[in-house]
Amino acid sequence: MNTTKQPVLLSKQDHSAILYHLRNHPVHNAADRQSANALQQELKRARLMEENQLPPGMVRLGSRLKVRDKATNALMDLMIVTPDEANWKEKKISVLSPLGTALIGFCAGVTVNWMMPAGEKLFFIEEVNNE
Repeated sequence: MNTTKQPVLLSKQDHSAILYHLRNHPVHNAADRQSANALQQELKRARLMEENQLPPGMVRLGSRLKVRDKATNALMDLMIVTPDEANWKEKKISVLSPLGTALIGFCAGVTVNWMMPAGEKLFFIEEVNNE
């Protein structure tokens, strides 16, 4: 669940790609199932735009970002990708993972409150690079 008041903005291309992966990739555990259900809800409320109309700091597929865990103050460098590109060693996280689902569609400067497998967490999106 996201308790921010910010709208979720997605490109039409990202929306289609995420829906494709939700429909065509099996969910293997309860945490992934919960994340997939939450992502489907986020997709329903998302405002769809052309990619060139999205604000520059918007988290989307292919975004490289710096995210701070508000509880631990840990800073994470991540890239949001489709499930087939995910590789934790390369810091590429799937949009279908709990953290990927929490961050997609929000912009730099936003704090996101999200239910993770370990409990509710607050993340601050410090920086987003879409180049």
